[in-house]
Amino acid sequence: MQIVYDFGNGMRMVDLSKLVDPATETRRCKLDRFNTGGPIPDFHTNFDIMSHLGTHAECPYHHDDNWPDVTSVPLTTFVGRGVYVDFKESCAPNSHITAADLDREAGKVREGDIVIIDSSYKLNPFTKDTNTEKDKRLFVNGETAEWFKAKKVKAVGFGDGVSIENCNEDVKPFHDILLAENIVFIEVLKNLEYLEKDVFFMSFSPLPIKGLDSSPVRAYAIEGMSDFS
Repeated sequence: MQIVYDFGNGMRMVDLSKLVDPATETRRCKLDRFNTGGPIPDFHTNFDIMSHLGTHAECPYHHDDNWPDVTSVPLTTFVGRGVYVDFKESCAPNSHITAADLDREAGKVREGDIVIIDSSYKLNPFTKDTNTEKDKRLFVNGETAEWFKAKKVKAVGFGDGVSIENCNEDVKPFHDILLAENIVFIEVLKNLEYLEKDVFFMSFSPLPIKGLDSSPVRAYAIEGMSDFS
């Protein structure tokens, strides 16, 4: 799968999506391809997947039956000005991302932004190495969420350097505080090391299926657009 597309004139597109291979995927992902056309090929595919597959957008319905599903969140939530905040190693391993950390590293964040947080302590999430001595990723919690809420961002995304599954005491308030404000999540983004800019246009639109709490997305960044730089 190609990751970077160079449009010339200083514009580049970077695919930020996880490649999903049904042969190796640990989450529910089954494909059934069949020919409906007989001698004139007309192939279709039934797919049986979970809503939190690959890179996916989590919407408020994920945490409350009365909050918006993917079709009730405005489409404009899923496109806009993206800001990549890479803490690298400015925070200690396995430390929480505090308001002070965000004040220091995320000065470019504006109201209505899509913010991606990451660090150098990368580890593939939801694997056997999660929450072991190998796992040095940074943590989010209620304080992290309150900072994003105050900034009125519209989405928060995660690279492999930030843990979103370390413990309920951190993860639940982070989700509840932001999802209550219709601030959606993008879990989990890949290929962030290919970005050459930390501000860009971003899109990660979900499938318009009523009743979904989350949806796989094709997330991408376009660098060099004059209104998103």
